[in-house]
Amino acid sequence: MVHPSDPGTRAIVLLNPRITDCSSDQDEPYEGCLSSFNVRGLVPRPLQITVETTTLNGQLVTTTHERGLARLIHHEIDHLDGRLYISRMRTGVAPIPVEQYRQTGRSWTYRHGSPPLVPGRRPAH
Repeated sequence: MVHPSDPGTRAIVLLNPRITDCSSDQDEPYEGCLSSFNVRGLVPRPLQITVETTTLNGQLVTTTHERGLARLIHHEIDHLDGRLYISRMRTGVAPIPVEQYRQTGRSWTYRHGSPPLVPGRRPAH
């Protein structure tokens, strides 16, 4: 289950989720996780993903998610696949202590306009 940050938005139930498509356009903000509580890392992820899930009634549903919600859902599906965000970080890029992250001045929110992109990079899933 994923809870979007927008007030009044219902939780998204992900039963047997599977990413079926993702955009080639990516961004690379910091991510954190309770599995690596004291560090944050720059993680490239697609700006848009398409996910196939099963409803509580057993029907397959396909939904497309963008930006922050795509990142959040991709992160959670990684956990179901036994992956942590650290394994998605670029080679040579190390996580930083959370204390250092707090001083970056870079928030995790998406603003209107174009976020930094890493064109043409697609993560394995």
